[in-house]
Amino acid sequence: MLSGGERRGPRVKAGACVLVLLALSAASIALAPTLMPDTYSWTSHTTSESAAQGVDGAWLARLGFLLLGLAVIWLAVLKRASWGSWGMALHLSFGALMIATAAFSTRPWEQGAGFDRTEDDLHSIASTGVGLSFAFGVLAVSLTRGRNGVSALALDVIAIAVAGVALPISMSIWGEADGILQRAIFLIAYAWYAAEALRQSDG
Repeated sequence: MLSGGERRGPRVKAGACVLVLLALSAASIALAPTLMPDTYSWTSHTTSESAAQGVDGAWLARLGFLLLGLAVIWLAVLKRASWGSWGMALHLSFGALMIATAAFSTRPWEQGAGFDRTEDDLHSIASTGVGLSFAFGVLAVSLTRGRNGVSALALDVIAIAVAGVALPISMSIWGEADGILQRAIFLIAYAWYAAEALRQSDG
């Protein structure tokens, strides 16, 4: 029979692998603007636009989306006991939809550039689903934590209130700052998932 430490060992290693995937994803998305044409602005153009249809260098942002989706799916499976069925399902949805944003790209930002409208629509649907899955997924996990999750409550509140509500609303008001605001959402999401991966030894 395995001891508690022996059982935790594989979980800790799996959590570390998730952290590596999250780090590689964050690096890909952060560096993606460096491959963009001069007309791209990281402050006003979104991460999705750095992965837009027909844009040279878009592969790096798409890779970032793919790695994030895979990392979250893996983490959701690892955390199924502590996240609960709803939390796991919603974060699995986040991961799958994030992969879909890599598969289906948005339209390019440059006026007159050709693009596939169906693919653009599918990207919009997937992106909306990503945001909803994250906000409700964090809420579901937060509700299952109980007393043992008090230390994680602050990050849960930030994730829901700031990344899930305040920043998306701000994007609809200050379009010229879409790039900065969306990257702030990604930063909070990375922080939340990384914190959960670091707590992987707790199940």
